[in-house]
Amino acid sequence: MRVAITGGTGFVGSHLAKRFSATDVSIVSRRLDTPVDDVEKLTSAFDGCDAVAHCAGINREVGDQTFDRVHIQGTAAVIEAARRAGVRKIVMLSFLRARPGTGSPYHESKWVAEEMIRSSGLDYTILKAGMVYGRGDHLVDHLTRTVLTIPLFASVGLRERTISPIPVDALVDVLGAALGGRLSNQTVAVRGGETLLLSEAVRRVAHVLDRRVVVFPAPVAFHYVLAQLAEWTMKVPLLAKSQARMLAEGVTDAAMPAAELPCDLRPTLPFNDAQIRGALPELEAVGWRNFRWSAAIGGDR
Repeated sequence: MRVAITGGTGFVGSHLAKRFSATDVSIVSRRLDTPVDDVEKLTSAFDGCDAVAHCAGINREVGDQTFDRVHIQGTAAVIEAARRAGVRKIVMLSFLRARPGTGSPYHESKWVAEEMIRSSGLDYTILKAGMVYGRGDHLVDHLTRTVLTIPLFASVGLRERTISPIPVDALVDVLGAALGGRLSNQTVAVRGGETLLLSEAVRRVAHVLDRRVVVFPAPVAFHYVLAQLAEWTMKVPLLAKSQARMLAEGVTDAAMPAAELPCDLRPTLPFNDAQIRGALPELEAVGWRNFRWSAAIGGDR
């Protein structure tokens, strides 16, 4: 089986690509001059592929990389290119809470993309995934930067909601199964093996780092302001506005009806010390002092 992966140099896409030999995978990424909304280039990239893993996505808008362009126009281009190239199946990575009528461009654009895939006439699987973690993620990586930079953490909302973190390897297992023909024409929810509060996740990361952290509640509005400032000033924001929205409403239950995964595909690993250690950024390579400094100025990962 030969597959194409949009967003193939991103977090999930790059982990998925490692499951295939170089001859069996076609990587699609704007970093490789293959924009996800360019039908002609996508058609060429999809040529000879049996399936497409549509993992391209953004959690904040930067320049011409808007939610409309990446999530909506990009998905339309993927569908058209798949038809032209004779691809048999599209597996789309979406978000657990994606739905219409939220006022959030991230949530709504992901939902529109889902609907486009469902109505495409092609065989499909849509994975509505929650928070995913692993080396290079937006969870353990960012919590580590927070704990090491300022040992204070404001939980999102005066009444905190839960998360169910998914190890990236477990999500890749599900992606691989879907690409291989399982979960045909289904929209399924993907969540981790444990449900906990984000504040507890912070404490567990701090424990692994052998650092103390003070956790206190803060209104959701505080986090929106913090996220906006982070997006303005940091290359890799510790918090984006879309992430603040996710955490404010919780990332455990699917917002719209979605099937459950078969038992053999459900992630089961808890968010424990071993899993956290495996997801930590390479602190030793940069040193504690340099790591704190790069985090403070938004240094590249």
